[in-house]
Amino acid sequence: MDRNPSPPPPSCGPEDEEDLGGGDRIGSTVYSKHWLFGVLSGLIQIVTPESGTSGSADEEEQAGLAEEMENEICRVWDMSMDEDVALFLQEFKAPDIFMGVLAKSPCPRLREICVGILGNMACFREICESISKNEDHGQVLLQCLCDSDPPTLLETCRLLLTCLSQTEVASVWVRRIREHPSVYANVCFIMSSSTNVDLLVKVGEVVDKLFDLDEKLMLEWIRKGATRLPGQPQEDSEEQPVFSIVPCVLEAAKQVRSENLEGLDVYMRILQLLTTVDDGVQAIVQCPDTGNDTWRLLFDLVCHEFCQPDDPPVTLQEQKTVLASVFSVLSAISASRAEQEHLKIEEGDLPLIDSLIRVLQNMEHCQKKPENPSESDKEEPTICGPTQDDFHMKILKDISCEFLSNIFQVLTKEKVAQGLKEGQLSKQKCSCAFQSLLPLYSPAVEDFVKVVREVDEALADDLEGSFPSVKAQT
Repeated sequence: MDRNPSPPPPSCGPEDEEDLGGGDRIGSTVYSKHWLFGVLSGLIQIVTPESGTSGSADEEEQAGLAEEMENEICRVWDMSMDEDVALFLQEFKAPDIFMGVLAKSPCPRLREICVGILGNMACFREICESISKNEDHGQVLLQCLCDSDPPTLLETCRLLLTCLSQTEVASVWVRRIREHPSVYANVCFIMSSSTNVDLLVKVGEVVDKLFDLDEKLMLEWIRKGATRLPGQPQEDSEEQPVFSIVPCVLEAAKQVRSENLEGLDVYMRILQLLTTVDDGVQAIVQCPDTGNDTWRLLFDLVCHEFCQPDDPPVTLQEQKTVLASVFSVLSAISASRAEQEHLKIEEGDLPLIDSLIRVLQNMEHCQKKPENPSESDKEEPTICGPTQDDFHMKILKDISCEFLSNIFQVLTKEKVAQGLKEGQLSKQKCSCAFQSLLPLYSPAVEDFVKVVREVDEALADDLEGSFPSVKAQT
């Protein structure tokens, strides 16, 4: 049968054909209290083995789940999305029963469903607070990250993300995760070894949320991977592997890149958050393998996958957040090139200039108003503030301009000559770049024009003629 439960029928008990009495209904729903009690009782019996039974035989039997029981508990899973049902489950201590299942049952399907029900219940603030503030419950749920079953891990991450998104209890979970050392190792193991895209996206969202909420936790996780020097082998193969956060994030990003743009966006945002602290930048660039692997992946994304010459400009709307993160990380790596000679990134300067200018061109196109507006466009516009899209576009423009100005400042005469020959530094592209860079990045533009003059005096004159502010300073 399908792993995902189908929606429950209007009445969930064996008395489906009969009208439920008002006293047996859960809140304003048509779900039966009596039926639900029966299911919960069945769960208790599953995790409470009878005395005198063989331990190994009993455990082997519990590893499976009878089809009838699975169907019933799946109905509870769907029902728990209803607030009345969730509150009823909370009132009658159902979370304690589900926690008992998670602590004792060897059945992966049953564990997945129980965590899924708790995840639905946690969507309601009162229940989320109750579950979160119970230390025993918190320990059981974090222990679920050790599970080997991907669907159970997926539901566990969904539950954790729901709790971390609740302002009232987010700090409780951050503290608990910091005090639970196995969480880091379990999360890194999932990112570095799983091929389940849905799971990778969800665990990435958890990491992204954690890093955004607590910089101290992010620093701790960065430093955990630095306990062993890059390239140092583990002498004792029996020891647990020492994970480094950046290679794990890169491996997960490679898995999701072709199947889930939102997931790739999440992992690029994690890398961007890492570069907001010096330890994070060093974690990327200090190890030659990690630094070059990061550069190659991100360079390949922006130069061969996103914002390609044949793509319509409007595709930038879909890619704006992931591009902002990618350019931000590439900029941080590029800024370290002087100190980290092992970084092989110089050959990427011209293709990156091409990509950055194309992004700025497409951005300008997207922000243009139509020359011949329709009748509906001519109507008096509604006065409103900047949209979320406007906000993200501005961030992308700011990051792109800063990165482009930094590359302009390190271009040699030879690189400029090559760029003029290959077309990355044509007059039209330079003009587009200058329109975005000036006046904020005037020094970088001025230095660039000086190098251009050494290679092509006529082009330098044309650019100075089009941008008098540059000429005035040269």
